[in-house]
Amino acid sequence: MDFVSEYAAVVTGVLDAVWTKERAVIERAGGILSDSLAADGMLYVFGCGHSHMVEEELFYRAGGLGAVCPIFETSTMLHEGAAKSSRIERMSGYAELVAERYDMGKKDCLLAVSSSGINPFVIELAQIARAKGTKVLGISSFYYKEKPSRHREGLHLPDVCDVCIDNHVPTGDACVAVCSDGTKAGPVSSVASLAIADAIMLSACQKLRERGMEPEVFKSGNCAGGDEYNERLIGRFRGRVRSL
Repeated sequence: MDFVSEYAAVVTGVLDAVWTKERAVIERAGGILSDSLAADGMLYVFGCGHSHMVEEELFYRAGGLGAVCPIFETSTMLHEGAAKSSRIERMSGYAELVAERYDMGKKDCLLAVSSSGINPFVIELAQIARAKGTKVLGISSFYYKEKPSRHREGLHLPDVCDVCIDNHVPTGDACVAVCSDGTKAGPVSSVASLAIADAIMLSACQKLRERGMEPEVFKSGNCAGGDEYNERLIGRFRGRVRSL
């Protein structure tokens, strides 16, 4: 099998596992999020490294919820030093300095994303959020639950979430052996985690409609009337979402 076909087969298998095995958990997460949105709460989103793309996926985009506050902590992204970001996500105590800049409360949700779920930053951020009464939704690979954690208490991300969805990503993420020594390329965590995040959002939207409430979502600014429609949402949430 050629590399592209092998990758396609793995991606298809991972997504099939998500849709068939995680559907009930996705619906639970959607129910928690819909309760938050119905109470005028916010969805905070965080991930380190490449997982931060889930923040980008859910924030300020066509079809995205208006009540999304991404935690764009640049020290944990790649553009200010990729190797540095890897070191920071393994540091204990840093999450507290970030969390204090965001007004997470009892009406809100936090979506915490980490395929490995073993690094202190994201685990501690989830713990801080739960201590404030914020509901914590997680996306992680349960293959890592048997791997050693770098958290000081040995916890994994699923251990500190109200609901955590398994993205079924294999250990090591990359899935196609491209080198003679077996080194792999073709990571699948972004595809899986982005799909799960959007599915949670859609589940919440459906549950809001079942309550007789209209979900507040952005339209494409490249379609007629989109800018005018979006301006109302921007005005509604600007004071609560620093990145708007």
